[in-house]
Amino acid sequence: MGREYSDFQAKFFANYLTSEGISDSDALTQSLSSAKVDLNPHQVDAASFALRSPLSKGVLLADEVGLGKTIEAALVISQRWWERQRKILLIVPASLRKQWAAELHEKFSLPSVILDAKRIKDIEKEGKPNPVGRDDAVIIMSYEYGARLSDTLRHVPWDLVVFDEAHKLRNVYKATENSRASVLRKALAGRQKLLLTATPLQNNLMELFGLISLIDDTYFGSEQAFRSEFGGREGGASQALLAKRLEPICKRTLRRQVQRAGLINYTNRLPKTFDFTPDRLETELYDKVSAYLQDPDTIALGQYGRHLVTLMLRKILGSSSFAVTQTLEKMIRRLEAKRVVDDDTLDDLDGFSEHAEEWREAGAGSEADAVEDDGNEDAERVDPVKLEAEIRKLTEYRDLARSISDNAKGKALLECLPNVLDEITNKGGQRKAVIFTESVRTQTYLRELLEQNGFEGETVVMNGSNSDKDSNALYKAWLEKHRGTDVVSGSKTADMKAAVVEAFRNDRKILIATESGAEGINLQFCSLLINYDLPWNPQRVEQRIGRCHRYGQKIDVTVINFLNRKNHAEARIHQLLEQKFKLFEGEDRQRLAEARQLRESA
Repeated sequence: MGREYSDFQAKFFANYLTSEGISDSDALTQSLSSAKVDLNPHQVDAASFALRSPLSKGVLLADEVGLGKTIEAALVISQRWWERQRKILLIVPASLRKQWAAELHEKFSLPSVILDAKRIKDIEKEGKPNPVGRDDAVIIMSYEYGARLSDTLRHVPWDLVVFDEAHKLRNVYKATENSRASVLRKALAGRQKLLLTATPLQNNLMELFGLISLIDDTYFGSEQAFRSEFGGREGGASQALLAKRLEPICKRTLRRQVQRAGLINYTNRLPKTFDFTPDRLETELYDKVSAYLQDPDTIALGQYGRHLVTLMLRKILGSSSFAVTQTLEKMIRRLEAKRVVDDDTLDDLDGFSEHAEEWREAGAGSEADAVEDDGNEDAERVDPVKLEAEIRKLTEYRDLARSISDNAKGKALLECLPNVLDEITNKGGQRKAVIFTESVRTQTYLRELLEQNGFEGETVVMNGSNSDKDSNALYKAWLEKHRGTDVVSGSKTADMKAAVVEAFRNDRKILIATESGAEGINLQFCSLLINYDLPWNPQRVEQRIGRCHRYGQKIDVTVINFLNRKNHAEARIHQLLEQKFKLFEGEDRQRLAEARQLRESA
């Protein structure tokens, strides 16, 4: 005689069998059946890897850019949700919060709430309970706000903590006690974690040690033990041993592996290099400012943040004369007030705070603090004659920069762009291009240049603020179009980004973007990417290309680089990128030795 169950019990067991499966291999049953997305085998495999051990402290998923780490993580989150483990925290770059919320809602029917200081205040005013620690929605917040809220997060028994773009924490092993990375590690110690990054290491193997220590600080033993076993050895045997040790906790899928397996037919990357030769005045400006930056006795660079300031000024110098003009003007005003360079002086580099944070987490916090501390270092005690002489010198450089009306690199862009766009359309692609620069002022120059030379009304910009009139008009029209829908997040930063991408997809032909502004956006509909400024960090190049060259791209992606071969540092960087890193072909290489060589040559 069979056992009889009540209606309640029958429903309970039916739900258990369909949502949780009966073995490890069935662990994704409910998540897979409810996902509204075309899943690829490598994504299911990665999610299964993350879920396979209930005793695991977490894993690192390190697929190359464009292979769908967001989908893999969402599968894990979805499965935990169906298992009633719903205290889930998602920490992401601020610019990606809305994108994550949309992905969870649209593709996995998962509720989420984006939290920041303003949202918490609004919740308190409405008399609603603080959602942190509740289990009715996935909590999404930025790294910055997560660090600020660390005391609250520490007391919540999170079922799962997900870090997107986890390489932001890679230097946690040597970060200062009050750094963002250290604060988050302490607050979330002991919680199961899922780390997502396409770049698990950039400069040395210790960064990989740092990431793994976030999951399990005993996995490799002490920092000294890891250095002894792997840190100073780059031979094949040592790397093979490290790879073996990483197998249970780290999974990395390469684009070429997926292609060879016939799972996804990824398009190719077609690199093109356009040389340009700066004219006499541009060369004179570069030589004079470069010599100034090499002088150890300059006043404006300060004494405590000099290395960081010099690196940032070199980036501006390599971008455009217009960026140099604006920055020199600020430096002059600072010296006239007897103050040294501060972060406001360098705000032409969109996302400077990210550079400063990287320096802090790399153990150079005093440099970053010196620059961001409102220029507390002053020039009061400097010889007034020497101070006046330096002001005159910078004024001379500024006037020289002002006298330059055209840039050779800008002319090279105008010459090549129409022809390359024709090539794209002949291949069946859309007549669109995304142009990357590191300077907001250069971004403005490029827009004016293109609008006046055949692209009137066809450009749009994306940066950290998007405060220009055109962006605000696009934003208002976008809000009106999507009013009352879930598309509108309520976060102006996220919604502005969505408005700009929609305009680029539907109407505009040219998107001029900074890396900070374009972080996390998907541009599969565009197959032409132009590196107007070539960043010194090779992983930033890979991340840029990954905006276009990703799952869903229909044709080969053309990547254009502009190169001034008289600038020896840029020429060397380009050589390493093209010949050794092979980033333009999507190859994954042993990055350790090459990255070290890149830093030394730059």
